Order: sequence, then C-alpha cells, then structure tokens
Amino acid sequence: MAKSSNPEGKPGVRIVVAGDRGTGKSSLIVTAAAETFPTNVLRLLPPTRLPEDFYPDRVPITIIDTSANPEDRGKLAEELKRADALVLTYACDQPETLNRLSTYWLPELRQLEVKVPVIVVGCKLDLRDDQQQVSLEQVMSPIMQQFREIETCIECSAYKHIQIPEVFYYAQKAVLHPTGPLFDQESQTLKPRCVRALKRIFILCDHDRDGALSDAELNDFQVKCFNAPLQPSEIVGVKRVVQDKMVEGVNERGLTLTGFLFLHALFIEKGRLETTWTVLRKFGYNNDIKLSDDLIPHSSVKRAPDQSVELTNEAIEYLRGIYELFDGDLDNNLRPVEVEDVFSTAPDSPWNDVPYKDAAEKTALGGLSLDAFLSEWALMTLLDPARSLENLIYIGYPGDPSSAIRVTKRRRLDRKKQQSERNVFQCFVFGPANAGKSVLINSFLGRPYSDTYSPTIDDRYAVNVVELPGGIKKTLVLREIPEDGVAKLLSSKDSLAVCDIAVFVHDSSDESSWKRATELLVDVAGHGEDTGYEVPCLIVAAKDDLDSFPTAIQDSTRVSQDMGIEAPIPISSKLSDFNNIFRRIVNAAEHPHLSIPETEAGRSRKQYHRLINRSLMFVSGTLIVWHPTTVSFLMHSELQVLETWFAVDVQTLQLTAPWPCFSWRINVQAFGKSETILLLELPWPLSDWQLIVYMLQGRMPPIKDEDSPISYTLNM
Repeated sequence: MAKSSNPEGKPGVRIVVAGDRGTGKSSLIVTAAAETFPTNVLRLLPPTRLPEDFYPDRVPITIIDTSANPEDRGKLAEELKRADALVLTYACDQPETLNRLSTYWLPELRQLEVKVPVIVVGCKLDLRDDQQQVSLEQVMSPIMQQFREIETCIECSAYKHIQIPEVFYYAQKAVLHPTGPLFDQESQTLKPRCVRALKRIFILCDHDRDGALSDAELNDFQVKCFNAPLQPSEIVGVKRVVQDKMVEGVNERGLTLTGFLFLHALFIEKGRLETTWTVLRKFGYNNDIKLSDDLIPHSSVKRAPDQSVELTNEAIEYLRGIYELFDGDLDNNLRPVEVEDVFSTAPDSPWNDVPYKDAAEKTALGGLSLDAFLSEWALMTLLDPARSLENLIYIGYPGDPSSAIRVTKRRRLDRKKQQSERNVFQCFVFGPANAGKSVLINSFLGRPYSDTYSPTIDDRYAVNVVELPGGIKKTLVLREIPEDGVAKLLSSKDSLAVCDIAVFVHDSSDESSWKRATELLVDVAGHGEDTGYEVPCLIVAAKDDLDSFPTAIQDSTRVSQDMGIEAPIPISSKLSDFNNIFRRIVNAAEHPHLSIPETEAGRSRKQYHRLINRSLMFVSGTLIVWHPTTVSFLMHSELQVLETWFAVDVQTLQLTAPWPCFSWRINVQAFGKSETILLLELPWPLSDWQLIVYMLQGRMPPIKDEDSPISYTLNM
C-alpha cells in the first residue's frame, strides 16, 4: 500500500542528538548529511538540515548537535525540550557509555519532562571488539522494558557507512508515525483507542451494514486511503493472509471487523506503521487518535452568555434510532455494557466521568431508559456542545454536524417576550449545609430516601425529563451548588447567565437554615440585579415532615412579600411528598419575567431610574433632561427631590439655539454610580417650524403627542 506524503502537514521535524562525549554524535550527523565520513569534525556542529526529498515522507529534518560538557548543560536542556524526537548515542567500543543510558541520560529526560520518541543508537560499530559480540536485542531489552519512551534501537558505523540514513529515518518515522498511540509493545496488541478508531472506520466503509467489507467496499477503502485500487488478485491475497491466521477474519460476505483489526496489527508488527497512520489520518484522526479540531464545527456553538445549546429534533430522532439499535432485547433498558457499545467508536465513553456519571435516572436493572439516555445527551450538549457534537460524529451521525444543535434565544429576550421556548432548563440549587439539597436531587433521579448525611464537596448535576400537562416533555438539569462554593460562583459576572431558574432549599425545622437560605437568596438576587442576569427564584421548605420553627410562617410571608416571589414550597422527601416541585420549577423557568426577587437596593435603584427616565408633558418652566440613554422631562419640584436625595453639582451654561436656551450640567452620585445629566430650559410654546429645526440640527428629536395639541413627548 502506498504511503502518504507529509502527514499532518508538519513543516519539519526537529531531531536532537545527545549522548556522552566521544560517542560519535557529530560524525553521525555529518556522514548522514554529506554521505561521507569526516576526517576532521567540529566539536559542536551548527544546525544541519536534511531536505524534504531525503526520505519518502517528504518532510524536512533539522538535526541539532549538542555538547555533553557540564558548562553546556543549560543549553542542552533547552534543546531537549524543543525536540520532536531524540537520538541518544552510545559508543559500541565503550560499554560504560551504554550503562550511562539507564543511569543518567534516560532518567535525566524524565526529570526534564521530555516526552518525545527516543531512538537509541550504538555508534562506532566498526570498533567493537569481536570477542564481545552480544546481540542488540539481548543488550537493549531490559532497558526498553524500563523506559517505554524508547521507540527503536539501532547500531551503525559512520566510518563504514553502515545504517547511517536509517538512524534519522527511524527518528523521523517515530514523529510522523509513532508506535505509542497504536500498539502496546508489552502485550503485542493494538491499543484500545486505536481499536475504537479502526472500528469506526470499518463501520463507515461498510456501506451495506452487513458486518463485512465486500470486495467492492474493500477496494473503495483502498482508493480513499491510498489513491490506488486493489487488483482482484490482491484482494484475494489479502483475505487469504487473514484467513490463514484467523478463520473468523473472513466470511462469505467479505473481511470482518476482526480481520480488519488483525491486518492493522500485522502491519504494525512488521514495522509498517505508516500504513495504519495513513488510514487514520485520511479519516481525520490526529496523533492522539482523536478527530482533528477542524472536523468539529466549533463556530456553530458560539453564543452569548445567556444563550444555551440544545439538540435539534433531527439529532434527537437519530439518537432514538441509536437507542433502539443497541437495546437488543427492546426492554427500554440500555445496560451499562450496551452504553459502552454505543461509544465503542469514540476514543472514550464520555459518560464515565463527572459531571455525566450517575447524572441520569437508572432503571431497576441499572440501565438507562430512552428518556434517561436522551437526558444525558441533553446535559452534555448544554454543558459542552463541542464534545456533544464530537461524540455524535464518532457514533456515526450522518448529517451535517451543525444541523444537530441549535442555539436558543437570549434569556433577556425571553424575559421581554414573557415566555421561554427552551426545551432544556438549568436550575441552580442553593442552600445551607444539611438543608436537603442532595436528597431533593436524589429524589429527582428516582433514588430512595436516606437519612445518611454526606456533604457535597463539588458541584453536582442531575438531569431528567419532566412531563407537563398535555403530555409536553421538558428536560430539567439540576446543578447543586455547595454552600461554600457560592462566593466563588458569584465572583464571575456571567455566572448566572446560564441559569434559567434558581431554587433555595432550607430545613423548615431549623431557623438558622432559613436565615442562611434567605441570605443566599439576597446574594444571588443582588448579583443578578448588578449584572443584568436576573433569574426567577423559588424557595423550597424541605423536611416538611418535621415541625417548623416558631416564626416560620411570619418570616416566610415577610420575605416573600418583600422580595415579590412565591411563598416557600413545602416538600418532604422522607414521605415522598414533593408537591409537584419539579413541574413548578419548569413552569417558573418557562415564564422568566415572573418570580424574580427584588432586593431593597435593587428597588431603590429602580426608583431612581424611574425618576430620571420619566416622560412628562411640556408645561411652562419644565426642564428637559438628557443623558446618554434616554430623554425625559423633569419638573422644578422633581429637581428639588434630586437635590434632596443626592449630592448634585450644578453648572449653568448659555447655549446657542434657534431660540433662547439655558442649560445646567448636573453630576449625580447614587448607588455607587455616577451620571451626568444635561438640563435645558426652553421657552414655551415652540412652533412646529422650531421643532423641525430642532430635529434637523441633530438635537433631541421631538415627536408630537397626538392626544394633546399643546404637549410634546421627546424620544431618542
């Protein structure tokens, strides 16, 4: 099979040559570049370049010579860290230099955290004592067992031109076609991630989905990867090689997945890694055996802080089909092994780690129902849209990946519209320690009640489907915020942008729990007012099976009325009485203009802005107020109110206008903010021609109020 040129489009490979003094480093480099042994060689060579046509992959090589002198140790370390590959030399006639590989050089590389392929090269092969002949494998096997970073070992002679080009060919090959990601040298098997990638490629090439590559499909694969067809005799030969070693590798329909994997293991064992790498790269894989970033449409997930990402109906229907395909017994229970099989063509199963692990409801048999399966996908799409897209591609999503997701409208627009059309809502769950947050979340996932208290250390996610009246289904994501994590969360301006609704849980039998919950409510509400990301809020009175503290009713009534939100919702997880809490959470999230708490500071701020921004009718002696965002009118009496409330600095200016005009510039300090307001006193009445001139001069454009012939309202 043909080899690809310049894999991954690398501009060049940087190979650093290191080793003890006198082991033949410089002679090795000169002989490789000039194809002649040097009679005199510099102590330290300048960078040496091998042209791109030197080896078949057509990638230029830069070779860096190094000094082993103690005074050059800093420079050596710097070069080692910049290397793509390392040639580590010893002298065949100096056994002590071989010992130094494992006692000094290889440990030093680990100390410096140099993680590149290492080619061990025995130089001066022509000088080795014939009486000390030992096989290279016998000498190097123990060292290679200890230091897995060693890719290849080779012996050479610059003087006799023995295997000199091969040294740098193997070094370049180790960079362009590394063994490590593909093959486990110890077990002599393909690595799991390589198997997963090859399985995906096999499935993509198995167009008729019969579990085998027919002769036509095998030929299409060959043309796609190597730009050359297979002759019929070659196809027969390939299948015969597989069948001779592995009967199950071929059946009456063609080459099976088992046979396909065997072929690649055979290529690697025979040193033809470039064949497998060519296949992987042709299907978009990088050196980490993951799809390259340019195959993931990252631009389709760009969004404002208060927008979210959801799966489209097209993607959901595809995932329904995937569920049915892998739920072999059709019992609406995708067992853990079947979930693993769904992601067997991805580098890893994305749901094995937090926040996805144990985030969905499990069936009685420990599997996932269809709703739970789709909920996990909804959670991944919400939290990490790019990863969700990536995994859709891995499991074979057939359409344009960007058609699988949609970006929702901004929440502030939903609030103006007084309705949210989102299908997935994220709810932040706040509350003091031992208030019942975790129990609430466990009940959301259908897990039994437990009296055992286990504090939540990190944020925890839970996701499930909530059925609304009329059979409508919405996906709800609960994010539990530990009490000591609230300050960190609110330190970010956009932290509430992703939140559709917040719930504040308290222990209804504990007054201190109530007080702490209301403190958190005020903190969160204040943060929303300051940043513009206000969220609907509900208070949940947990442990309703216990007696409430004495002033619970009065306190909760006062807070609800003062902040303008619903009274606390009582629930008892112990009695399984949840008062439709999850449906109520979704309902509140669907109406983002309601249930928004108002703090005292926020209320005063609104009064201030209402005063500044009010529009009044023109009457004699009225002052016109202008500031950067609004135009309104201010009566003399209201100016006195401003002077009473705030520190006001007034400057009087004479302005030039089509009519006599006076101006005051007022600096107002309020609520930690400063505003400059321009006040104009105009004679009354203004004729229509004066108003027209007023507009043409680019001043505050007036609009006649149709309700009154002698009044005007100005708008920006």
